[in-house]
Amino acid sequence: MKYDFETIYDRTGMDASAFDAIGKNQWGFEPDGPKEGFDVIPMWVADMNFATCPAVTDAIIRRARHPIYGYFATSDEYYDAIMRWHKRDGEYADLRKEYIGYENGVHGFVTTALRVLTKPGDSVLLHSPFYVSYTADANVTGVKMVFSELVKDENGIWRMDYDDMDRKIKENHIKVSIFCSPHNPTGRVWEKEEIEKALAVYEANSVTVISDEIWDDLVFNEVHFTPTLCVNDWAKDHVVTGCAPSKTFNMAGLIGSYHIIYNEELRRKISKFGAETHYNDMNVLSMHALIGGYSKEGAKWLHELMSVIEGNVRFAYRYITEHFDGVSVSMPQGTYMMFLDCTENVTKTGRTLDEILKAGWDVGVAWQDGRAFNGPCHIRLNLASPLSRIQEAFRRMDEYVF
Repeated sequence: MKYDFETIYDRTGMDASAFDAIGKNQWGFEPDGPKEGFDVIPMWVADMNFATCPAVTDAIIRRARHPIYGYFATSDEYYDAIMRWHKRDGEYADLRKEYIGYENGVHGFVTTALRVLTKPGDSVLLHSPFYVSYTADANVTGVKMVFSELVKDENGIWRMDYDDMDRKIKENHIKVSIFCSPHNPTGRVWEKEEIEKALAVYEANSVTVISDEIWDDLVFNEVHFTPTLCVNDWAKDHVVTGCAPSKTFNMAGLIGSYHIIYNEELRRKISKFGAETHYNDMNVLSMHALIGGYSKEGAKWLHELMSVIEGNVRFAYRYITEHFDGVSVSMPQGTYMMFLDCTENVTKTGRTLDEILKAGWDVGVAWQDGRAFNGPCHIRLNLASPLSRIQEAFRRMDEYVF
């Protein structure tokens, strides 16, 4: 490989929550620190333990060398980079500059869209399990979350239940849905036909869709991602999408996301709300970082990254199915997260999920309680680290936990 995905970086004291927040109280779900003799293998916060693409670093350094960082206007190069990036796989053929707007994170975008599209007390539809921080988005906007459970088919693949979606929407008079694509925490990459069926339910019930597509680049090499906006003409008028280079290039700390909204009225309302808060302004270095990432070198780096991540995921899937009695998992198709179901293990051993989590934390396996994601006996696992670290984590799980 051309790029380095093997170096183990010590991120302690380098502004890394995945390391520095362990044993503290930053978000409220931090793992305990390990016992003496064990180092930390961070598998909880959704960032990667790989260095970013060199093109990102080069772009930041190139701009940082000029010692003045004053007010600036978003460059045409920024918009051109986004349009080229999204058109490279044949999607978004009609994407234009005016459809794109800066957001201070996909989180911020979801919150803004909820404020514009709902009022306090309204219900919104989400699939469950769900991304834990949607809870904060709902709380701050005063909406109620209604869940349509994902179900596993005979091959263990997570699927949407369209009849359940339709029923929940009607029963709760829902007019807005948050749609996560690819799905966190299960790692499902929805097929175009699945999205079409979901959109048919939304259309029949006049539901506007907030599509969180922050993981859109992180799909395995034989898997195709279909943007929700690109499925049909109805989607272009009723879907608002949040995207970012932050997961793709491991630069969440730079802050810099964007929306894609085709519908002029929806775009005007959401952009106006963001502007009126006086917080939704781009960082000049994040602008250049995006331009560096969304480049030909960025695409080559991403292809190698996904080969590494897919290899890690396949190793983890095999290890779990062959070694961990009573632990089941679906093979993801994208992201770098895995959602372990420990229900059978808890039943067989009499241990609680808390005891399993603690056993892992004690030996430096810093994984995440899945109950906050609506997984009643689940653990979310981040596999975006050098393979040697993943292998060591599973050796410890095997010896000390399962």
